[in-house]
Amino acid sequence: MKAHYARLFADASGKPCFEDLSVELISGFAVPPAEPLHTAPFLVPDGPTFWIGAPPSWNGGEPHPAPRRMIFITVRGEFEVFTTEGVVRKFPVGSILVVEDTTGQGHSSRITSAEECILFAVGLPPVSDT
Repeated sequence: MKAHYARLFADASGKPCFEDLSVELISGFAVPPAEPLHTAPFLVPDGPTFWIGAPPSWNGGEPHPAPRRMIFITVRGEFEVFTTEGVVRKFPVGSILVVEDTTGQGHSSRITSAEECILFAVGLPPVSDT
């Protein structure tokens, strides 16, 4: 069993890129008498968890880097992200996006659903160079 997610990051030249990743889940997490669940370690959070909301009219059309590394989980609505190279990805309900393009040219985004878009965000520590 695998969990799938997307990663948005800046490459060595500062251009935003997407990468599709997955993690293998292993059976064994449970408290008897419940049957074991499948789990896998993910990223270690750092800082706040918070909600992000935007109406359909929200304008994120100008390229901008992310303010920090975050995990976005779409819980209502849908949004799309554009790289400066013209790649577009949609993130509907249930999508997970690891946002890491905190430097470089940045990305642009917009709400594509008729309803507001609500994300659950988890702060991540900065990437160290060591």
